[in-house]
Amino acid sequence: MKYLDEFRDPEVAARLFEEIRRVTTRPWAIMEVCGGQTHSIIRNGIDQLLPPEIELIHGPGCPVCVTPLEIIDKALAIAARPEVTFCSFGDMLRVPGSDHDLFRVKSMGGDVRIVYSPLDAVRLAQQRPDREVVFFGIGFETTAPANAMAIVQAERLGLNNFSMLVSHVLVPPAISAIMESPRNRVQAFLAAGHVCSVMGTWQYGPLVERYGVPIVVTGFEPLDILEGIRRAVTQLEAGRAELENAYPRAVRPEGNQPAQAVLEQVFEVTDRTWRGIGMIPQSGWRLRERYRRFDAEARFDVGHINTAESPLCRSGEVLQGLLKPNQCPAFGKQCTPRTPLGATMVSSEGACAAYYQYGRFIPAGDVEVAQ
Repeated sequence: MKYLDEFRDPEVAARLFEEIRRVTTRPWAIMEVCGGQTHSIIRNGIDQLLPPEIELIHGPGCPVCVTPLEIIDKALAIAARPEVTFCSFGDMLRVPGSDHDLFRVKSMGGDVRIVYSPLDAVRLAQQRPDREVVFFGIGFETTAPANAMAIVQAERLGLNNFSMLVSHVLVPPAISAIMESPRNRVQAFLAAGHVCSVMGTWQYGPLVERYGVPIVVTGFEPLDILEGIRRAVTQLEAGRAELENAYPRAVRPEGNQPAQAVLEQVFEVTDRTWRGIGMIPQSGWRLRERYRRFDAEARFDVGHINTAESPLCRSGEVLQGLLKPNQCPAFGKQCTPRTPLGATMVSSEGACAAYYQYGRFIPAGDVEVAQ
């Protein structure tokens, strides 16, 4: 706890709040890209303690939330097959598809298992050569190196019964899509420290130059976020647009180069659909031709599945920063953690889940106790 408390010191936080108030003279809209940062902001009430001129906009930084509905439905179709053992991290099991989720598949007899690493799925494929073992590979650049290593390991072991349903997305193209949207209000970004710990900061400098927008790399503790906001506001007030690294204890400009090398070996860039947002060009990864035999989508012939979002769910606008979760008419009513309409309500990093979990703007009599 010593090292966590170091970045939660209330006296230091008070000084940072005071410095932000001192330098703020005009309204500014700042987007935190990462869902983990969103939860830290809402849990600690940071947005409520900032000067009223500063608005924090919640971005599309939750990997579970941006996994497109058709990928979820493809996962459900694969997991329901009798010969398949479907492996996933636990946060994907309650994400709703068109009709149900992976928990429902499991309750109906499907072999759906929670694993803590993609290598757990590789070992299971070794132990059960009679089963088709599929791992659900989602996420941003943070989780991708481990998934790439699982593919490399499966090839080394000569496994013919292992495959991966890949839905990886990339942060820089999402920032471009936000800045180029005609409805964009974002004037500065807090970039996700864990993504940059893998990829470095070199991809963000061109975005700063192209769009004239400050980008500050930050961590996830309250003091990390406040320092990121302070730096962003200082730049905005001075009319500057620069890339700053406010998370040097974890992030270097070059990033983790061995991790980047295995990503380059296994994946290639492709267009990718984001849930609630749509297709963003060159915003995802897929397996390279050398590893295409490990592609679960092709192996189980589910590429034809297409779906439509619930008309009640406005999570796409939440993910684009156009709507606060509590501004959605279904929030806390038709859409709760027990009856979610979208992934943003069930993901541990979802903005809707953060607003619901911490009772933000819900009348006391309407609060449902989350399980």
